[in-house]
Amino acid sequence: MNEQPPEHRLASVPAVKQYLRAAEACGLNYQAYLEQANISQEVLNNNNQWIPAEALEQLLALLIANCDDPCFGLHTSQHITFDTYSVLGYINMNCATLREVWQQIPTYEKIVGDMGVTTIVYGETESCLRWHCNYTDPEVRRHVTENVIATWYCYARQHLLPNHPDGGPLKVSFTHSAPADPQLLEDYEKIFSCEVLFDQTYNCIWIDSNLLDLPIEQANPELLNSLLDHASKLLHERDKNCSLAEKVKNLLRLMLSNELPRREAVAEQLHMNSRTLQRKLVEEGTSYQNLLNELRIELACHYLVKTDFTLEAIAEKLGFTETRSFYRYFKNWAGITAGEYRKSHQS
Repeated sequence: MNEQPPEHRLASVPAVKQYLRAAEACGLNYQAYLEQANISQEVLNNNNQWIPAEALEQLLALLIANCDDPCFGLHTSQHITFDTYSVLGYINMNCATLREVWQQIPTYEKIVGDMGVTTIVYGETESCLRWHCNYTDPEVRRHVTENVIATWYCYARQHLLPNHPDGGPLKVSFTHSAPADPQLLEDYEKIFSCEVLFDQTYNCIWIDSNLLDLPIEQANPELLNSLLDHASKLLHERDKNCSLAEKVKNLLRLMLSNELPRREAVAEQLHMNSRTLQRKLVEEGTSYQNLLNELRIELACHYLVKTDFTLEAIAEKLGFTETRSFYRYFKNWAGITAGEYRKSHQS
């Protein structure tokens, strides 16, 4: 849902640094590789900066080829820090439950980067976090995917639910094949302490659904609101090179969580008046209402298929003041009711 065109994809500096710490642990002098990937030390000194995702892909290809560690991506999970996920990490730590953490990820994961897209699948007894990698290089995809799944688990264990040692994953699956050396499977077992499957349909980590509602002890709702405001500003900052339509859609995605945004409010966020906004969108072949409609349908389909939100909750999240208005809106688009759509997409 948050995929960007390749030329607009970015990676956060903290995400890059995790790989560099892992390379350093392998005894690798990576300075020459940074230069080859055109990544400057000046940018790396600022954790609020991003680099082109293509530059990170190039850097990772060099690190993987020279680090002499066939499980480099997996092992990078041991090099997480408090800021590995940038502001998103602090947002996670101040959510009330793991369920709330998972609800924030689709909106704010772009703060970490556009290396891939997360989807959440809720079940009555088991739920899973899936991740699709945007990179094309097979080796880079493998290592980045293992980094993301393993880092998410290690981060949750250390910083979100540290007092629940029995809250490990039920199983982990990867779309790529198992390592050629079967002895390396011990490394996966050591990190995940559960069954790890390869050549599967999705990259995902499965957990007991009961874990989603355990309280996160350090949660602070007031700090969370401040962090969400800051995250919204960061997303606005990193969207500078996007088309105006993309910027508007991203702003709408953020603003919909509070109320149905008015065109004037969106225009103000973009430092222009409402009439100028509409004129520029028409020049791009769209309109404010078209973008709002597209996003509402996009989010409605996501919530219906990937979450267990009630139809009333989905209507509220999409800015409908009455649930029946959402019912009519969705049926006019899909030709079937929202409930029928959800049922038809259940596996």
